[in-house]
Amino acid sequence: MTLLNETHDPNLKSWVASANEAGSDFPIQNLPFGIFQRHSNPEGTNTLPRGCVAIGDQILALTHVLAKGLLTGKAEAAAEAALGSTLNPLMALGAEHWSALRSQLSALLREGGAEAELKERLIPMSEVEMCLPVDIGDYTDFYSSINHATNVGKLFRPDNPLLPNYKHIPIAYHGRSSSIRVSGTPAKRPMGQLKAPDAELPVLTACKRLDYETELGVFVGPGNELGETIPLDEAEDHIFGFCVLNDWSARDIQAWEYQPLGPFLAKNFATTISPWIVTMEAMAPYRQGVYQRPADDPQPLAYLTSDAHEKSGGLNIVLDVAIATEKMRSEGQAPMVVGTPVFKDMYWSVFQMLTHHASGGCNLQPGDFYGSGTISGTSKDQLGSLLEATVGGKETLEFPNGETRTFLEDGDEVVMRAWCEQDGAARIGFGECRSVILPASG
Repeated sequence: MTLLNETHDPNLKSWVASANEAGSDFPIQNLPFGIFQRHSNPEGTNTLPRGCVAIGDQILALTHVLAKGLLTGKAEAAAEAALGSTLNPLMALGAEHWSALRSQLSALLREGGAEAELKERLIPMSEVEMCLPVDIGDYTDFYSSINHATNVGKLFRPDNPLLPNYKHIPIAYHGRSSSIRVSGTPAKRPMGQLKAPDAELPVLTACKRLDYETELGVFVGPGNELGETIPLDEAEDHIFGFCVLNDWSARDIQAWEYQPLGPFLAKNFATTISPWIVTMEAMAPYRQGVYQRPADDPQPLAYLTSDAHEKSGGLNIVLDVAIATEKMRSEGQAPMVVGTPVFKDMYWSVFQMLTHHASGGCNLQPGDFYGSGTISGTSKDQLGSLLEATVGGKETLEFPNGETRTFLEDGDEVVMRAWCEQDGAARIGFGECRSVILPASG
């Protein structure tokens, strides 16, 4: 597994003051990567998208670090690979290059580092536009929370919520990469075929049961050749990092179309991700044992289990999802948190997902992307979708201003966050994944 090193020291402080503030998502122990475009430079013109690292409420463009000659060896090569409009070339280099760059950036940004050389080159996050960080070639969405699968299954099959294959195989479908957008991009309500239970024929109309799904996104680094596999204990070498993912879902369109081949138009109209990629190495302090299956559950097949994976295949991540109606925002009210799901209870790990994905010889490539599936816990306050929170629309959510929802309405904004926090480690965060719903075009 990825080992702890000096970059994870919880006592490290940065010369960037905001990185040392309690609750900061981006302390020096994090250093996530992204792609930014400045609204305007001193000459008043827009800049081209390029790679950067987050520190506190500032960003540091990798071009500035290279220009100062502050990086050497594999770290220098890694930074040069991130000078373009996507992080794909950096992802292709592999863990040794990623770790070297992260280590040298940590040394430069910590107290006693390169403050004199870099302080004037920092850019406030408020002055930049974050871009989609990766040219995503392929996107796969898993269904790895047994709590979510059980909650949803009970709505449709009360006596048999889980299908027979669920405990044997990581279930997934192939999504649409072209409609993935970065946080802050509005999501338009989709049109689709709907069929009421008492209707003879379906109609084409706007979705009436629009929902979110709170997920963890995973970016692939070096891939595998077509026909080759990725052993479970090598899976982490193929993961660059993580983000927050909102898998928008049109529940009424999905109900009519999903049999026999699964999600299609109900899922491909929009997916929103947070802009910062928290690296695999930054997650090292938060590795833990995998979810402990009940004794009478089937054990994973040999290719999906190992001693090392049992000890460190889990990730201790907490997420929350909140909604702000249009009226709430106009009145200056904060979004209302609807659920706070935890990732540590996922039935299948991110490493099992990757290994299974490649187990048939599918060739993964740098920048490929997959989602964990909706993350949900076992209590009412840990649910990751409105489908669960409102029991399929049978119950309503009430907001502080008296408004109610069963599913999302036009003008609603969904805000997702994620963070890691535990004794003996510095808190790190993933930033926000937010998007406002626009009316359908039809």
